[in-house]
Amino acid sequence: MSRTPHGVDPVLRTRARRRAMQALYAWQMSGGEARTVIAQFAHEQAREQADLIYFEDMVRGVIEHQSTLDAALNTYLDRDIEQVDGVERAVLRIAAYEMRHRIDVPYRVVINEAIETAKRFGAEHGHTFINGVLDQAAIEWRSVESQAGKHT
Repeated sequence: MSRTPHGVDPVLRTRARRRAMQALYAWQMSGGEARTVIAQFAHEQAREQADLIYFEDMVRGVIEHQSTLDAALNTYLDRDIEQVDGVERAVLRIAAYEMRHRIDVPYRVVINEAIETAKRFGAEHGHTFINGVLDQAAIEWRSVESQAGKHT
């Protein structure tokens, strides 16, 4: 099992993000409380190993901070967040949460994971939309990190 120097297994994190996207998609469609959504998807976490703690943090975080995440994302969208496809909306919310609240995760990882999740679950060209929005957001939200990346 490969882990980063910080002890994070990237495969388990990827699975956690995918499950979080599915859980948040379901939440967007039906509403409800974070603990209910987490409980509904936790059994799948057990069957397909994933980082359950990270999954729960993302789901709780997105639900708790939805209004501020949406307002921040709207700056980079050509339409209101509620008009964005449900899968892409869930992916954008997760990525926004990670970029704004999980600074331990490099922004390039956040963007790449969002693109790959959108390719797997979203519309045919949804990943290009996700990439464009998150590239713009990273410049502002992770300005120090994105500027450092330009000089390496």
